[in-house]
This record gives sequence, C-alpha cells and structure tokens, in this order.
Amino acid sequence: MNSDPSHSQWHDFVEDYWDIVIGLFAGVAALYAHHLELNYVATLLSALSIVAFSVTVSEVAEILAERLGEPYGSFVLTFSAVAVEIILLYMILTAGTVDRTALETVKSGIISAVIVDMNVLLGLAVFVGGLAFKEQSHNEDTSSTYTTILFISSVALLVPSLLKFSDNSDKLFQASVVISFLLITYYFVIYIFQTKTHSHFFKSTARSRVLRLQKRRRLAQLEDHEDDYIFEKFPTWGNLLVVFFLIFGVGIMAEIFAHDSSHVFQDLGITAGLAGLIIAIISVSPELITAVKAAKNDQIQRVINIAMGASTVSILLTVPILLALAYLRGIPFTLDFNSLQIGALLLTVILAWKTTDNGETNYIEGVSHLMFFACFAVIAAMY
Repeated sequence: MNSDPSHSQWHDFVEDYWDIVIGLFAGVAALYAHHLELNYVATLLSALSIVAFSVTVSEVAEILAERLGEPYGSFVLTFSAVAVEIILLYMILTAGTVDRTALETVKSGIISAVIVDMNVLLGLAVFVGGLAFKEQSHNEDTSSTYTTILFISSVALLVPSLLKFSDNSDKLFQASVVISFLLITYYFVIYIFQTKTHSHFFKSTARSRVLRLQKRRRLAQLEDHEDDYIFEKFPTWGNLLVVFFLIFGVGIMAEIFAHDSSHVFQDLGITAGLAGLIIAIISVSPELITAVKAAKNDQIQRVINIAMGASTVSILLTVPILLALAYLRGIPFTLDFNSLQIGALLLTVILAWKTTDNGETNYIEGVSHLMFFACFAVIAAMY
C-alpha cells in the first residue's frame, strides 16, 4: 500500500476537482475547434464541458442542499439542473427562426428530460440501491403527490397538442400561452404546498432517516478528505455565486453546442426525437450522478425528490420560460407535442406511480424503468 502523503494529496485533488479541470480544458478546446469550424470536435468537447461543469454545479448545490435541509435542498438541486436544461434548449431554440427541425428538437428535449429523469435517473438509482439494500423505503406521500402533479401537467400539455389539428394557428398559439400561465400558476401553488403547508410530505420517514444517518456516520469516518473540498469552506452566498458563474460557463458552451451540433445531427441523419434525447441526457447527467450516490448511501428519499422534483420543474417552469423567450425573439414556438411524446410522458407517470406508490423500491422496479426507456429510445431514433 502506498503511504506517500503527496500521493494521497494528489489522489484527493483529482477526486475532488477532476470535473473543474476537464470542464475548463474541454471548454477552451471547444472554443478553438469552433473557431476552426471543426463541427464534430466542437460538439463533442462542448458537450463534455457542459457535463463536467454541470457535475460541479450539482456538487456545490449538494453542499447548499445539506445546509438548507429538505425540501429546500432538493429545490436547489433541481433548479440548478433545470437551469442548465433551459440554457441548452434556448440555445437550440434560437435557430428556430430559420430551422424548423430546431423547434422539434426543443420540444423533444423538453419531454425527453422528464423521460430521462423518471426512467434513467430514477430507474438506475433504484436498481443500484436495490442491489445494495434489497429494499429501500421512502415517504409514500412524496411519490403520490408528485405523480399526481405530473399526471395533471401532462394532461395540460395535451390541450395545445390537440389543437394542432386545427387549421387556425392563432388558436394554437393562444392555447399555448394560456396553458403556460396555468402551468406556472400551478407551480406556485405547489411551491406553497411543498414548503409551507405540507412540507412533511417531502421529508424522509423515520425508518429512512435512521438508515441514512447510520450511513452518513460510516461515510464520515471513511471520507475525511471531503473537509478539504474548497466549496465546503465557502459561505452560502459564495457558493451561490459559484453556481451562477458555472452556469454562465455552461451557457457559453451551450451556444457552441447548439450551433455545431445542428450540422452534426443533420450530417448523421439523426432525427429530432433522438437529438432531443441526447440533449436531455447531457443536461440530466449531473443529477444522475447525484441520485446514484444517494441510492448507494440508502438515501432513496433524496432520489425520489430529485427525479420527480426535476421532472415537475421541467414541465411547470421550463415550458413557460421557453415559450416566453421564444416570443421575445419572435420565434414561432408552440406547445404542440406529438403523440409519441405525450403518450410516453403519460405512460412514464403511470409507471412511476406503480413502482413508488407503496413507499418501497427494489431493483426489479429499477430495471422496469430502464426497460421502458430503452423502448422509448428505439422509437425516438426511428420516429
């Protein structure tokens, strides 16, 4: 065994800051490749930089979450991730004035973000946690409330989607605006419900808290080096500034990705559905890492909050914000999602309701979500 202190310090540095180093180097290389019009290289490097910076955002958000406690902690995690999603989709959307495919890619990205959160993130985390602990318990009120919210939100998106069969495009836009106002109003009601009147619905049950506390104590004994993580020493306002600057960096990379990836997707014959799915996976990847870590630490309540909370925000905030930004830019963006997208969204909510309704999860439920996603990916690639 190597007991060299310098080797241990180097190992700790790499483990703590690999994401920042990769994000910076990949970002600079992406800028250079973009300048040379190397579309494939710039797309790959900008995506890598976005993921790396987003991992840092999720880690800093995790520190803030621990300080704020639930349900505010999960709000920080989901908002930081959704901010990345909105920036990435908005950059794709700005091409919508000249490219109809970009509009369809954004619509696919919105729905795919929920599909990935509820099937890949939730499925993989439940699978990993189920292998480690056989069964894991969470507050069943959390999943019951979230699946109800998501079902109603999905039904709301059906309204403008049905009107796309009408010959009057003005009605489609008007319905999109009305539904956006309803969604954001619904979100504010949910916010009060989650933070004021029924915050206990989104906290761990007694059994889950005991298991989580035991796991944390064991981890604290094994991972003392985490105390040296620089962001642990920052005050709360300092970490909020860090998150802001990191998301700003993501915005720069997202602009490069949006510009160059459109050429790459077109050259490779990638459909708008698959392109949206790829974008969703990029934006959700940091949350995925956080959720898997939580499941391995027997914090399945955190997994449910992240997966379903992020999905809720993806619909209730991302949709109205993107519609407003499109209107300001004069982009003809409406909420007429296709039958595959709405159908997959509704089936995902039903599946999540069935797998989490009893307050316990196991690995077969995780596999079921992953299986559903695999089927959706096949259709998205060929639709």
